[in-house]
Amino acid sequence: MNNLIMLILSFVGVAIISVLLTVLILKKRYERRLENFQDSVLKKQRDEVQNIYQTMRAWRHDYHNHIQSIKAMIAMQKSEELDKYLDTLEADLDSIDIAIRTGNVGLDAILSSKVSIARRNNIEVNCTAKVPLDMKISDVHLCAIVGNLLDNAIEACEKIKCCNSGAQNAGTGAPMPGKEKQRFIRVYIGLFKQQLYISVSNSTVEKRRRKISELVTSKIGEHGFGLRRIDKIADKYGGYVNRKNEPGIFATEVLLPL
Repeated sequence: MNNLIMLILSFVGVAIISVLLTVLILKKRYERRLENFQDSVLKKQRDEVQNIYQTMRAWRHDYHNHIQSIKAMIAMQKSEELDKYLDTLEADLDSIDIAIRTGNVGLDAILSSKVSIARRNNIEVNCTAKVPLDMKISDVHLCAIVGNLLDNAIEACEKIKCCNSGAQNAGTGAPMPGKEKQRFIRVYIGLFKQQLYISVSNSTVEKRRRKISELVTSKIGEHGFGLRRIDKIADKYGGYVNRKNEPGIFATEVLLPL
């Protein structure tokens, strides 16, 4: 009997040790994946800052050239040419103005950055966003939701073979007019029934309708963390996340109480 008890205790001890080792291994693996995710986020932020810097340099260079041209026309008293030049310049400035003003500084920054990156990758972007001054959700969490949604949308669009690759505005990277646009992102942020409504839809290479659970579980690594991050933040504020998948388009809606 004593031998049997000792044998049972040995098995229990081995089982407990095995469970503890498994937990430690899984914890280490999770920490490693989380570290990789954080590194990728930092790299993405660095790239975005660099992208904005390059865009600002391009604008500065163009501005200098425009001033020289205007001065030359004034010196030669070519008023008609100057008038046409200014009209063209005004239209061009309107087309490259990607500054987005939502009423929230943090959201302005993240949207402007992501839109700039999308346009540099030949993605047509339509963005309408306006938020109230006082909201329940913190700026950090709001930017995390929008940033993750747009990261996934940009990545999905980049998988689409673009027919007008290379036909971009030299100053902004925006697609040139007159070309077919296969890549697109639509962003709408506003109020809906006393809630903050966030909608992001984008083109995809998917040719068939897939279950949302299939899409979410297929997202591993960085994007898996991003999707779970969105869901966790929405849950924290008592919000709601709805994902829609149709052939050629994917959309996400997020509702957050104010």
